[in-house]
Amino acid sequence: MIGLFNDSYLPVLDGVTLTVQNYAHCMHKKQQQVCVVTAKTPGYTDETPYPVFRYTSLPVLMRKPYRYGIPGVDRTLRKKLRQIPFSLVHVHSPFASARLALEIANERNIPLIATFHSKYRDDFESIVRNKRLAEWMIKRIMPLYERADEVWIPQAAVEETIRSYGYRGEVVVVDNGCDFNADPQNIRRFKQQARAGLRLEDGTPVFLFVGQHILEKNTQLIIEALAAMKDQSFRMFFIGAGYAEKYLRTLTADRGLSSKVTFLGVVSDRETLKQYYAAADLLLFPSLYDNAPLVVREASALHTPAVLVKGSTAAEIITDNYNGFLIDNSVDALAERIRALVQSPGTLRQAGQCASRTISRSWESVTEEVLLRYSQLQKRYAPRL
Repeated sequence: MIGLFNDSYLPVLDGVTLTVQNYAHCMHKKQQQVCVVTAKTPGYTDETPYPVFRYTSLPVLMRKPYRYGIPGVDRTLRKKLRQIPFSLVHVHSPFASARLALEIANERNIPLIATFHSKYRDDFESIVRNKRLAEWMIKRIMPLYERADEVWIPQAAVEETIRSYGYRGEVVVVDNGCDFNADPQNIRRFKQQARAGLRLEDGTPVFLFVGQHILEKNTQLIIEALAAMKDQSFRMFFIGAGYAEKYLRTLTADRGLSSKVTFLGVVSDRETLKQYYAAADLLLFPSLYDNAPLVVREASALHTPAVLVKGSTAAEIITDNYNGFLIDNSVDALAERIRALVQSPGTLRQAGQCASRTISRSWESVTEEVLLRYSQLQKRYAPRL
């Protein structure tokens, strides 16, 4: 049994949750024995073809809907886990689930993989508002990666981040995937159908942001840039939720953008989300916080190029004017780039085509690589058993 451990899972939707979900889904389809171990979400019932084991948790007040796991007090869960014949554990977050996975790996003498997904220092600083305390918290989570048999990162540029946290071991780059696809021969018609289905007027530029509504993702920059070009016709959709949503809605109203900017909340239905990606001319994603955002890959699968900040970790996979667009981290830079691009639909189409070829990769393909790496690690580990 392969155990995928993460501190959050459905119904919480973020990039790490989607990664774990797609790993589990694709492994199950390939007849692999796989389970997910994660925190409980009150009122939510799992309906998956693979088992999901949940431990006791409490709400994280500053980051709803996330939960703080306390598996140490959950005797029922721990009893169930002792009966599972784990052959490998793969951890996707360095908190409660990591401690549980380390314990199982040590007890069973089985391999442990840890994927470094997020910029945890930024998270800690935004919550505790104290850099020294945030550094202490970083030191508390890094032993997971030091004790793992392999440390994976989803993009080569993420190595700089994990090194800055003090990790000195080897890293393995394993790409993220995407569960969207489109026929390149019919993409223009598909995008037109998506716009019609969402009742969007032809010729009106459509912009999109998908992700947590938090200031660390530079969401305020998007609204200020749109305010600088509100003389132009456009529609902007924000999809997601987060602590800054109320502030962003208020800022939108203050800037006189309420008729052009729509906050849709969390869109859980993947087909509906796919429609918005396809209908958009541009994904606006100026985040300095993200390491390897899935949303850029999802948009690229639907031939929608993204605008990112030059030099950000997320922008590593973007070549300016080829498969996306890069800007300086300023309101004027974003506004000017959007203005120029909406006047050049051919440039947008070409970048969307290149993004689809160079950025998008199916989760099935990623999972094949993952399973091969699991097998190789288990073979290396076998003499130690």
